[in-house]
Amino acid sequence: MTNHEDPATVDGALRLEAGIHPEEREAIVTHWAPLDARLRSFRADQVELILTIKERDTPSQKTTLEALVAGWPRMAATSHHVQFDKAINEVRDDMIRLISDAKNKNEPRNNKHLRETTRHD
Repeated sequence: MTNHEDPATVDGALRLEAGIHPEEREAIVTHWAPLDARLRSFRADQVELILTIKERDTPSQKTTLEALVAGWPRMAATSHHVQFDKAINEVRDDMIRLISDAKNKNEPRNNKHLRETTRHD
């Protein structure tokens, strides 16, 4: 059982939905270790990751990774790669970027305030 004070991890936050086989979970969690680094700043009870694949193994396959982070807007990364490994890598990398961008906007040290400047001619 996960302690809610522990940092969020892919393993603790990932929920597999349509199109993903339960036996694929361990490989996904292992492969998504780089995403753990982005999740560490959140508590385990603040993050849910939802992975789905619609129309798997067809030319119209769509892989979606949604991140639900308490107090943040919903984030979603999608891929249209038919190859499973390429699709999950793409949504992982996009989610890392989305979380990084959102953190940069939300962290006080990165807020950009307009400064009054005096022009001396």
